[in-house]
Amino acid sequence: MTSVAGETWFQDTALQRVMTLLNSDGGEARVAGGAVRNALMGLAVADVDIATTLRPEVVVDRAKAAGIKAVPTGIEHGTVTLVVDGRGFEVTTLRRDIETNGRHAVVEFGTDWKADAERRDLTINALYADDKGEVIDLVEGLKDIESRTVRFIGDASQRIAEDHLRILRFFRFFAYYGSGRPDADGLRACARAKDKLSSLSAERVWTETKKLLGAPDPSRALLWMRQSRVLTEILPETEKWGIDGIHGLVASEKALGWEVDPLLRLSAMVPPDGQRLEALAKRLRLSNADALKLERWASTPGLPDEVTDVGFIRLLYRHGKEGMIFRLKLALSSARSAAEGDALAMRRSARLSQLLSMADNYGKPTFPLSGADVVAAGVPAGKRVGVILKELEEFWISRNFNPERPELAARLESMVAEEK
Repeated sequence: MTSVAGETWFQDTALQRVMTLLNSDGGEARVAGGAVRNALMGLAVADVDIATTLRPEVVVDRAKAAGIKAVPTGIEHGTVTLVVDGRGFEVTTLRRDIETNGRHAVVEFGTDWKADAERRDLTINALYADDKGEVIDLVEGLKDIESRTVRFIGDASQRIAEDHLRILRFFRFFAYYGSGRPDADGLRACARAKDKLSSLSAERVWTETKKLLGAPDPSRALLWMRQSRVLTEILPETEKWGIDGIHGLVASEKALGWEVDPLLRLSAMVPPDGQRLEALAKRLRLSNADALKLERWASTPGLPDEVTDVGFIRLLYRHGKEGMIFRLKLALSSARSAAEGDALAMRRSARLSQLLSMADNYGKPTFPLSGADVVAAGVPAGKRVGVILKELEEFWISRNFNPERPELAARLESMVAEEK
């Protein structure tokens, strides 16, 4: 019998307290889904979710009687979060779907473990571990864990019809857990139903896409998404731009220790066109922070082939480091991909690495003067103030940011005097 009893996370006293509470007086509870999957695959376990035969109101009553905080995070869908020692455990009553429309499901609570398993999406996500740690497999998920096969439970088309987001989940889980080629039935079902993705909220689509782009290596999943035209459905900007740069970017991330950034990976797949990226951000309802990352990257100019250190610092001052770092990382990953046996690409890689280090460590200097200084020097408030201030700033930049405030103030006085 396969077991997770020896796992550190399973032996955690907080989890065991919750399991004991729910497995008494006729109730039954099992750890469900991702924790079991990851443990069996030798991966880290973060969140531990629990399924139970007890109705949500009973879970709440038992928790309160035991002095455990109960938060009704999704009680209408059967989910209550129990907080023990600062840790939250989502506890969900067994369910079966009685109505689905591709976006939402109407569920009925029950006590049938097989029905609960069969309403889930993928076999690797439908494993349970009982209070002894023994793994219970009702959908042949163990063999898929062993072969790293990402497969829908039962009929793939039916699972997708229940929730169209499962198309993206299929590829996301393939990116994280799959091996070889995607399951053929699942791939065909996703390709056939790809137009259904337009019925989903933009937030759900982007959240799932961002998770996929955050996988250690999403390149194979993205390849199959492009082949099935699912990628074009959600990111039409990629159709003519392609995903060829993703593999080299992932390789550079691993080799150079870059932190994975889903927005950088997205930038490798779309053109640096400000208008199109603004439309993308609005369509997918990106957060302001995510939209700003794309905007800064698109508005940052490409590097001249032979930029000097001085010229590069001036570019950083004018355009900021965030967009430039995106530009440099994409250029460097491309150069590294071409570097083997290409002396020119090797030299370019070395130079781009130097510039990236400069950008990472760059701190923007503060121009010593302000509009108030220009007005104080005798220039009436208006457009002329900005013109003079800009001229002084350009002088300061051209002198490598060296003139101090007194010298700039003297130059300002001289400019104002000449105009009188």
